[in-house]
Amino acid sequence: MKKIDSYILKRYLTTFFFCLLLFTVIVVVIDISEKTDDFVKSKLPVSRIITDYYFGLVPRIDAMLFPLFVFIAVIFFTAKMADKSEVIAILASGVSFRRFLLPYWIGSIFLSSMLWLIYQFVLPRANAIWGTFEAKYVDYYSPTDPRSFPQNYYFRIDSNTYAGIKYYDTSSKAGGNFFIQQFAHNTLKYNLRADNIIWDTASRKWRLNTVMERTFTGNKETAVHSDMKLMNYNFKPVDLRKDEYLKDRLPTPELKQLIAKEEMRGSEGINALLVERYNRDAIPVSVIILSMIGATISSRKVRGGSGFHLAVGVVLSVLYILFGRFALVFATKGNFTPVLAAWVPNIIFGLLAYYFYRRAAR
Repeated sequence: MKKIDSYILKRYLTTFFFCLLLFTVIVVVIDISEKTDDFVKSKLPVSRIITDYYFGLVPRIDAMLFPLFVFIAVIFFTAKMADKSEVIAILASGVSFRRFLLPYWIGSIFLSSMLWLIYQFVLPRANAIWGTFEAKYVDYYSPTDPRSFPQNYYFRIDSNTYAGIKYYDTSSKAGGNFFIQQFAHNTLKYNLRADNIIWDTASRKWRLNTVMERTFTGNKETAVHSDMKLMNYNFKPVDLRKDEYLKDRLPTPELKQLIAKEEMRGSEGINALLVERYNRDAIPVSVIILSMIGATISSRKVRGGSGFHLAVGVVLSVLYILFGRFALVFATKGNFTPVLAAWVPNIIFGLLAYYFYRRAAR
């Protein structure tokens, strides 16, 4: 690596981490002003608020805006170099534009690898801290509030067996109007209905009360009534809890296990899990793409100076976010393929990066 590479790489990393620190401080100050009432109601000391909330919020926000911080940092310091004619001097010395981009590649690959590790292992732990605080002190519902437990919960136990619960209370681990249906060759073979279902902590099994079991063999039906039965099903109370942050707080290996389980059950919310899984690989790649776009569009000296380049960067940042949001909505609410939803912004902006590169290299 030559001195000019070290110079550009140093400017790249120092500008990025300065932007990251600056925006983090701004976000924390704004969040404190919005959450003051919740902090007061929680009656927690400042030290607990920092460890139980901000240790989760700061990594979450930084990871979310990481690619945009990189983009803005690259545009800012490269535009400054172009405005001082440093880029012109480098290219005039015989360095090709492709060679000029080498330190950008090195810096972006380094930051992309760091962000990938954060998304796989660090961010889920931060989300667990943040989500626990949000659920307990911000989004808290009373146990008697119907929003605190699932309604009309229907899922698949295995390839031939389905279960349903009319309601389930996560605090008492009890539900009502439970049923099991087992099919063979599209024909109902077994049906179980119970007035309520309760998790028995001693036996670690489900206790069913007022149970009616029906078994169908050809044209014959056998009915058995029981006051109480202990059943060992393959779902636990943790699988029935209402947790909007569950997919965010699971490390990638555990998220893959959850996806496999929900696919087996035929869950309706599987697309949201798949998008989260694919985003953990796609978002780090966007760091490289946005770095190349930022370097190519801001390396030319223009009359508007760095302000013009920053304005272009802001517009492209907004477009990138919009593409990602639209793809996410279409994947979770429509029939858009989750893997495409995660990678479409990268594909579009990757083509845009190649276009800008071809123009800048001339």
